[in-house]
Amino acid sequence: MTKPYVALLLSGLLSQVVVAQSNQAFETYSQQIPGTDVSFKMVAIKGGNFKLGSPDNEKGRKNDEGPAKEVQVSDFWIGATEVTFDEYDVYSDAEKDKTPVPDGMTRPSPPYIDLTLGMGKAGGFPANSMSQYGALMYCKWLYIKTGVFYRLPTAAEWEYACRAGSATAYPFGADASQLKEYAWYKDNSGQKYHKVAQLKPNAWGLYDMLGNVEEWTMDQYEENGVANAQVQNPWTVPTAKTPRLLKGGSFQDEAPLLRSAARLKSDPIWNRRDPQIPKSSWWNADAPFVGFRIVRPAKQPTAAEAEQFFEDMIAKYKGAR
Repeated sequence: MTKPYVALLLSGLLSQVVVAQSNQAFETYSQQIPGTDVSFKMVAIKGGNFKLGSPDNEKGRKNDEGPAKEVQVSDFWIGATEVTFDEYDVYSDAEKDKTPVPDGMTRPSPPYIDLTLGMGKAGGFPANSMSQYGALMYCKWLYIKTGVFYRLPTAAEWEYACRAGSATAYPFGADASQLKEYAWYKDNSGQKYHKVAQLKPNAWGLYDMLGNVEEWTMDQYEENGVANAQVQNPWTVPTAKTPRLLKGGSFQDEAPLLRSAARLKSDPIWNRRDPQIPKSSWWNADAPFVGFRIVRPAKQPTAAEAEQFFEDMIAKYKGAR
């Protein structure tokens, strides 16, 4: 974002939009991307307390999921589905953006291979293979386009939303045999991701929280991330480019990796086929199983705070390449 555009934000030319959005009633709504007929649904999630991580006796549990810890998260909205190619391509393809963003707002470099691997793109398939940087920059672009601050979920927000009030291995209980009703995973996916919202949602109306594509969170991955989590709105603030934390499991994974508490750390090997030097900041050539969904905090930051957030996140990502 250019400094003149920041000045416009701070001078209040967008303040009416920001204020109107920040005062919006706390209820589920649909957000249209300006200049397009593309929209997405944001589900209101009332904050509260829950146990982050998994108990010692949960089947499939790994050491980085505990010890489980009671934490609290504030109110937020979260995407009813994973971000789709229909949404992401408005950002990544300048020809589809009818109301261009200001100079200085970058777009992804074109991928050098078909990142879908023939699995599907337009019509509701989840966007995939972007780096966490690519997902973050989409959020920044969406903020500029709409006047609403969107970002990636923290791992705690993601898990709270996924559990939907449950304390079992899966949002629907502990019986993995029911998983095929809620998630695309190794046993029913045919080794492909699928269009979003084709299976049952969880109790809070969220689709594909488990399976389909792994989802970026805003957290650095740490082995003791759950144990060291702060009680109020926990977030393991990134300090290095890798590893970052993903949640939810994917169409390639077996059932235990789709548990609400399961955690995955990013791996540089996901971009091993990228021939560019340095390798792309935008795409992971070997990660068709990676995507994301977005969050809108109920308490919106000021324009200056939002800009600082994105500057800090980008600096932390690019500072350790």
